[in-house]
Formats: sequence, C-alpha cells, structure tokens
Amino acid sequence: MSLGASDMQPLYDFAPVLELMAFGLVIALAPLTWVWLRNRHHAPVRKLQALTVLTLFLTFDLVLFGAFTRLTDSGLGCPDWPGCYGNASPVGAHAEITAAQTAMPTGPVTHGKAWVEMIHRYLATTVGVLIIVLTVGAWWQRRQARRAHAQEGGGASSPMSPWWPTFTLFWVCLQGAFGAWTVTMKLFPAIVTLHLIGGSVLLMLLCVQAVQQTLHTKHLQPTLVPRSLYIGMLATALLVVIQTLLGGWVSTNYAVLACTTFPTCHGSWWPDMDFAQGFQIWRELGLLKDGSHISFQALTAIHYTHRLAAYVVLAALLLLAWRLHRAQRLRDQMRWLVGLTVLQFLTGLSNVVLDWPLVAAVLHTGGAAALLVVLTWGIASSRTAASEAEMVISPQQGRPDTTPVRPGTSKVSA
Repeated sequence: MSLGASDMQPLYDFAPVLELMAFGLVIALAPLTWVWLRNRHHAPVRKLQALTVLTLFLTFDLVLFGAFTRLTDSGLGCPDWPGCYGNASPVGAHAEITAAQTAMPTGPVTHGKAWVEMIHRYLATTVGVLIIVLTVGAWWQRRQARRAHAQEGGGASSPMSPWWPTFTLFWVCLQGAFGAWTVTMKLFPAIVTLHLIGGSVLLMLLCVQAVQQTLHTKHLQPTLVPRSLYIGMLATALLVVIQTLLGGWVSTNYAVLACTTFPTCHGSWWPDMDFAQGFQIWRELGLLKDGSHISFQALTAIHYTHRLAAYVVLAALLLLAWRLHRAQRLRDQMRWLVGLTVLQFLTGLSNVVLDWPLVAAVLHTGGAAALLVVLTWGIASSRTAASEAEMVISPQQGRPDTTPVRPGTSKVSA
C-alpha cells in the first residue's frame, strides 16, 4: 500500500511520547476527579470499585471508537507511531498531512482521518493511566488489609487479588504494542484481528474485577447456579470469542460485502469458496504469501464461515438465556443476552443487505464486545452449587441463610 508523501516518514518516532503521556494523564484526571467527588464520603474500597466500573465503561467506549477508526479507514491516518509525523497532535503535522492529502485526496492520510486516529490513541493512553491507578490502588488495598489483620487479629479482607489489575496492566501494554504494529505493519490482517480480540479480553478482565469488587462492597455472595448452567456460560463465552475472531477476520479483510444476499450467498446455500486462501493467516492485506492478490472466492469463504458460525452462536445464546430464565437466576444477565443477541442479528443482517452502513457496523462490533462483558459478568458473579440443597440453603456473610438466594444479587453498579 503506497502512502505517497508519507512513505518517507519513519514508522517509529518517539519524540512526542512525553507529550502524549501528559495528554493521557490530563484526560484521566477528569474520571479520577469525578469518582473521588462522587465517593468522597465512602471508604477507599468503594472508590476503587467505582473507578473499576468507570474504567470498564470507558474501555468499552474505546473499543467502539477503535471500530469506528477501523471502519472509516483511519487506521493509517497518522503513518507513524506513537504520534503523528513526530508530533503529539495533527496540529503540529498540518503541513505533512496536507501534502499527503493533496497527493492522494482519498488516501489513508487526511486531516479528518489523522484526528480520528490520534483521538483513539489519546483515549487508549487515558485507559492505560486509569489501569495503572487501579493496579496501584489494589496493591495498596492489599497492604492495608494485611496491616489491619496484623494489628487487630482480623479486619476486612481485600476484595480481590491485586494480580488481577497487574495482569490487566500487562495486557493493556500488550494492546498498545498491537496498536503500534497495526500502524507500522500497514493494517496486517492478523495483527488487526488480534488487536480487536485483545480489546475484548481487556473488557473481560476489567469486568471480572468490577464484579468481584461490587460483590465485596455490597456484602453479597455469588449466585449459586447448577454446574451444567455454569459450564454452559463458559462454553457460550468461548463460542462468542471464536465468533469475534471470525468477525474480526471478516472486517480486517474487507470481506463483509463478499455476500450481499441473505440467507443464501450468490443465490446458493454453498457458494464457490476458497478456504485455503481465505484462512492463510500470515500475509499482507489483500495479498497472499506469494504476493498475488487474494481471490473473491477466498473473501466469500471468510464471510460465509462467519455467517455459518453465527447460526451456532445465536442458538447457543438463546439456549443459555432460556436456561437462565428457567432457573430464575441472573435475570439481569438473561435480559441483556436476549437484547444483545437480537441486536447482533439485526446489525449483522444490515451489514449484508444495506451495503455495510457505518452505524450498523460499529454497533455490530460493540454488540459482540457487550456480549462478552455480559457473559463474563454472569460467570464472575456466580458459582456452582455442590447440591440442590445448597441452592436453597447457602452461607451469606458467614452465617447460614435459610432463604433462597436472591436473583440478580450480582448486579454491577458504579
């Protein structure tokens, strides 16, 4: 892919890295201040819980904006990393962007695309700062809990292991590396797909922490569910992860419009497809390993595989929702699953028959991420029961409780 004037720009230019870090810190002060003011009369554990939930929300926004960046072809709006032509913002790179846009008015580098790309990086830096704060706060909380235990022979326990946010910090750094490779490797499909699924994993990690801390601050126990239902949630989450990978592969290879009819493709239930080419993983965008262009049959194989897998995932989600409803547990998660499943079907269909509209495409990516969050929410806020008797009689706050476990006690709130 030729970028015209931008071909001369070094792929890595760390001159603006300190300014970018400062931008992220300044932006992060807004949510940090909001959490502190809203919870200034609460204990530190409550502040950390609220910050975790807010970070989860902002990370979801980041995933949505990342989809918008990709779908508007803004991923190379700034052809270097971490800045834009060695500057901390497109303002300082005005001359270079203008030259690239003049040479290729519809090319990958324009003023609008540069701003979209840099805003995405600012938001990513902000999320990184918040996760650093969560990590420091979790270790400080663990230290305080141990100190209280040593002094009083008891004291409140830490709501979760600090290794959870520590691993999350490692993961967000890895995401940053994949973001850099997305640019420097010119939208290499495998890298972009891994970057997409990495964002989903980041959401799942934050969701686990938000649930654990919410249960702790509200003095609630995980909801007891039958073992088969718990395994069903795990299996469905795995299916959605696989489907998200397939969806990312469709999007990064621009194979959405390889089939423009539904439910058949090119008037056939089994169109002409080339799976060997379509799932040749390590190659450049639009090319095969030998340098030849990828065929339309390969793009059809990519698209149709995602569509066939969608039928399986759709059935699994609806079955899980039915089981949650029948068990009368995790009702909030059940409602979200039904709503998001319908959203995914409608937006996926819209992408095919309405020529890939931007709003539907962004919502489709967001819906997949939201499904993973809801499934993680259900898994993290429940545990398996050893017997049917335990479903009714369970320990609550350290003492026997002879009443049924309340459905929906795992609801996460900021």
